[in-house]
Amino acid sequence: MPSHQAALIRPFAEWQILRDARQRSARGCYTLAASKTDIREIRTAIRFLTWLDQQQLAATTTRQADLDLWITRHPAKRQPLASFIRWLRARRINTDLDLQPEQRAFAATFLTEDDYTRHLHRCLADETLPRDVRILGALTLLYALPVSRITELTTDRYHRDDTGAYLTLGRHPVLLPPRLAQLIEAQIHQPASEHFRALINDGTHYLLPGQAPTRSRNSLAATALLRRHGIPVLAGRNTALLEAVTQIPPIIVADLFGLHPQTATIWARHANDSWTHYLAARQ
Repeated sequence: MPSHQAALIRPFAEWQILRDARQRSARGCYTLAASKTDIREIRTAIRFLTWLDQQQLAATTTRQADLDLWITRHPAKRQPLASFIRWLRARRINTDLDLQPEQRAFAATFLTEDDYTRHLHRCLADETLPRDVRILGALTLLYALPVSRITELTTDRYHRDDTGAYLTLGRHPVLLPPRLAQLIEAQIHQPASEHFRALINDGTHYLLPGQAPTRSRNSLAATALLRRHGIPVLAGRNTALLEAVTQIPPIIVADLFGLHPQTATIWARHANDSWTHYLAARQ
């Protein structure tokens, strides 16, 4: 990498990407998928700077028209580049560039109350389902966890005391239903002959390890497993999150579930708007 590129990429990676990754890791919500996203953002920034060199342009003087041209030619790179452009603006390296994220439609896939209850009951009580499916499904339906975060959970996040069984998903542990606690305990204490237990650096192991016990399970494979057993992943997670923000203040939902506070606030606002529209339609 040329020195003039390194002079930008190194502080961007260290003070933007890595600092944010450490903060998310401290909250317990930094996943393998998140690390891949961070790597993609750094690589995209390098690719953009390389293109500027080829056009004999400098990052400090690049115009918005140049950025728009690059995005037109590389539309799939719009989102991964946005973080770097925001960093350039924040550091006043180039305040003329602006790359707003694409507006996405709000989640529209939800479960009815009956379907939600039925699927949750299957996960908690149906002993014909594999235990890993029941754990994955219950954590998705109860706590709106993306599968990529569930597969990163380690056994040290679970503990039991006189008041009940708890699992730490965000800053504070959440109380588990007894049946889910039993499933997790059975998963943790399953016989060594059934599952080779390889330790991670701190002596713990993954709750749902992959084929190599020292690595987490592939989240795409785990999602496919849930779908094969009829557990609706996206609709189930959306419904769980909507239910949570209608009953608990969004800042508490963020702390308990390991969400970004802004995400929980947006969902709470959406829930309030939906309820307002519902009442207006009935008048």
